[in-house]
Amino acid sequence: MEYLDVVDENDNLTGGTEEREIIHTNGIWHREVAVWVMNEKGEVLVQKRAANKKQNPNKWGICAGHIDAGETVEVSVLRELEEELGLKVAIDDLEFMFSAKEQDDFPNGIKNYVFYHVYFIKTNWKVEDYKIQIEELSEIKYITFEEFKNVIKTGNPDFTFSKLNQATRVLQELEKRI
Repeated sequence: MEYLDVVDENDNLTGGTEEREIIHTNGIWHREVAVWVMNEKGEVLVQKRAANKKQNPNKWGICAGHIDAGETVEVSVLRELEEELGLKVAIDDLEFMFSAKEQDDFPNGIKNYVFYHVYFIKTNWKVEDYKIQIEELSEIKYITFEEFKNVIKTGNPDFTFSKLNQATRVLQELEKRI
């Protein structure tokens, strides 16, 4: 079982923990990390979620995941990069972008009430350099920044991040880093 720290509506730890399933069933506030990976050409790495995922199966997203109970944001972001992509880096290689509050009620009954802690990393890795976690992902690819902007502009439903409240903010932050 996976346990997560419970936070209040202002992202303060409450001292409580709960099972991930209960958190998503009852809409309990918790934390996640997200990492935007960009290559030296200014292309954005996207990853296709595995077909067996409860949330957004077969949709394109980014490296992201829950912060486990008792885990720091920094440890979690490094763990997610290594687990999902095989990218082993130091925290100093990452740039913190911002934190954001999202509240999503999915048609399948999942209630994701979350604070995202959003990071950025620029790498010279090619697609073939990554080692994807097949339980989580089926494919990865880089898309041009123009393609990325179009996904945000059109709200393309094939991409998990296109409808997030923070999508425009991410676009602005990534534009600064090209």
